[in-house]
Amino acid sequence: MKKYFFYIFLFFSLSALAQTETFKIVLDAGHGGKDPGKVHKKIFEKDIVLKIILLIGKELEKDPLFKVTYTRKDDRFIELYERGAIANKAKADLFVSVHCNSSPSKDAHGSESYVLGLHANDINFEVAKEENQVIFLEKDYKERYAGYDINSPESFIGLSIMQEEYLEQSIQAAKRVQSSLAENTQRRDRGVKQAGFIVLHQTYMPAMLIETGFLSNQEERDYLNSAAGQQQIASSIVKAIKGYYNWLKNNSQLSKEAVAAANGDLFYRIQIATSNKDLPAVPSNFKGLSPILKEKIGNAFRYYYGKETDLKKIENLLQLAKKKGFTDAFIVTFIRGKRAN
Repeated sequence: MKKYFFYIFLFFSLSALAQTETFKIVLDAGHGGKDPGKVHKKIFEKDIVLKIILLIGKELEKDPLFKVTYTRKDDRFIELYERGAIANKAKADLFVSVHCNSSPSKDAHGSESYVLGLHANDINFEVAKEENQVIFLEKDYKERYAGYDINSPESFIGLSIMQEEYLEQSIQAAKRVQSSLAENTQRRDRGVKQAGFIVLHQTYMPAMLIETGFLSNQEERDYLNSAAGQQQIASSIVKAIKGYYNWLKNNSQLSKEAVAAANGDLFYRIQIATSNKDLPAVPSNFKGLSPILKEKIGNAFRYYYGKETDLKKIENLLQLAKKKGFTDAFIVTFIRGKRAN
């Protein structure tokens, strides 16, 4: 019954979006004030991301379709809960948080975008942990973030239903950011990932956190600190936001899914591989995973693992498939037996 109401909610949300005059976006420049973020060679993350955010907002505000709200427009400290509160109060359609990355390895480079979810691996967990440590700069953080233990991945398992409902839309937005950054900046695409960022958990709308590049990498640091680099990144993100809006407005697939789910005609599988080889769909060929479905597409074959009607259960199967070595596996939606995405 809960799943039924979720899809009905999504159906009417999309209908409302089609009728609204503006698309509300909250732009969040990470860190600020007493929280510098990552610091390398006297270059502060808080300064770079603020410049990028202001450039994004400047471009979006040229289009009357978009209404922009900022969590900060200058160098000030904004608590994580307050960033979420700003977005929720604005009834935003999308929350975009911009950051810079860092790594012990000076060779690490490229951009990656995060949506809220369980840490798929230790690297994702460490990225989120580093960003979440800002709570220790906040007054009364023990009371405000009761239940959060930034040192424990298990602390983020209990994600609320509302955030789970926005996962697919968040992923769609993040995918467009990564594609646009890779195409327009010619820098490495590190993909869309999931992790337990507190700032995302505080919001009740599609939300993503963009790590624009590594300050620990000298070449990338110089790029991030340059006016040309910041403009290129900002323009790429604007392009992605507009692409996401068009997808959300024009794609009727989610409405179809709402009806299908209500009728019990929607289910999910995990696509684990595509190959030109015609392999028998048996567990021994797929590291013990079962059941396996094979689908012929032209001269190639798609291989799927599992079948679930519950999104949470299929997400658990996805994590299992990735642990088995199918790192590029992803969830596919089926409606009345036909692939929908």
